[in-house]
Amino acid sequence: MPKLRVESFSISIDGFGAGPNQSLENPLGAGGLALHQWAFPTRTFQQMFGNAGGTTGIDNDFAARGFSNIGAWIMGRNMFGPIRGPWPDAKWRGWWGDNPPYHTQVFVLTHHPRESVTMEGGTTFHFVTDGIFSALGRATVAANGLDVRLGGGIATIRQYLRAGLIDEMHVAISPILLGSGENLFADIDMLSLGYRCVEHMATPNVTHVILRKAR
Repeated sequence: MPKLRVESFSISIDGFGAGPNQSLENPLGAGGLALHQWAFPTRTFQQMFGNAGGTTGIDNDFAARGFSNIGAWIMGRNMFGPIRGPWPDAKWRGWWGDNPPYHTQVFVLTHHPRESVTMEGGTTFHFVTDGIFSALGRATVAANGLDVRLGGGIATIRQYLRAGLIDEMHVAISPILLGSGENLFADIDMLSLGYRCVEHMATPNVTHVILRKAR
């Protein structure tokens, strides 16, 4: 059965997936970029952006697993871009240039309608205005038997968690403290929702944790 998966989602030791004071210039908030230092050097991350080389090993293995068997993506509007409110025009097409690293259909949660955007490399962004269940249904159809990967931001993942819709999560716990920002698990009882830690592994850069929901 296809799964809804969160992959390579970095948080701080104190649970924050983004720092305070997010802005166009600092989309991950103060200190948020440091959450992802484990991923940037990996071969998987470098290849996503057309670069050669990159590190191998455990961190890269976990990053690569996140793209295996993925047939569609879902993300929140904040992950797609910094624009809030009604779309002023169609100029903003994401953070990633003309060839985004998704290469699938991507369903963006928003309150404001917009025409789909087709990019190079097989990525098409669709804008979903009727909620998380609709986005998951459409993404599941688009994935054609493969899994659906759920991107950020924090608010989007928390909505799907509270609804009990996420089957598996790879959380990468970076060895930093942010103190404030957006907390992934605040006031969410993961145990009562049926999640268990089924795998964990530490490297010098990060601790990888796999959480899985009992079916």
